[in-house]
Amino acid sequence: MRDLQPNRISTSSIPAALEKARQYRLLKEPEQAESICLDILVADPAHHEAKILLILSLTDQFARSGQMLDPKRVLRLVDRLPDEYERLYYRGVVSERRARAMLLESMSRSFTWEYFREAMEWYTKAQACRPDGNDDATLRWNACLRTVQRERLEARADRDETHRDMES
Repeated sequence: MRDLQPNRISTSSIPAALEKARQYRLLKEPEQAESICLDILVADPAHHEAKILLILSLTDQFARSGQMLDPKRVLRLVDRLPDEYERLYYRGVVSERRARAMLLESMSRSFTWEYFREAMEWYTKAQACRPDGNDDATLRWNACLRTVQRERLEARADRDETHRDMES
């Protein structure tokens, strides 16, 4: 089995494959969407929509099966996006989805707050360079804030003390 390689898809099948990947995300089968995106990117390594869909499919997996997918893998993909706004925005998405996955686990709520805070910082940076008429980063920032408020998330009590110790 180690010698087997995935079959290549034709570039003419990419539009239909993208639609299948979208459908698998809607069906909450992100591993299937990921696989399709990887096939598309073999056929067309520069395919922008497949890169975005791959990032989203990977972040969909953060909360699945109780295991956290390595966010560094996703961030490497995000960092290769050509547009600054998208890099900032999708870094926010990665942090936000990590936070939302932590809400489902028995993780410390203060750590969850830290990821929401980080996401909101990325969204704020994205807002500063957003394309005209694109308020996606603002919508995500607002959603993070409402979740933090609803869940009554707060920073760790030792966070300020640790920060002060680092400054001295």
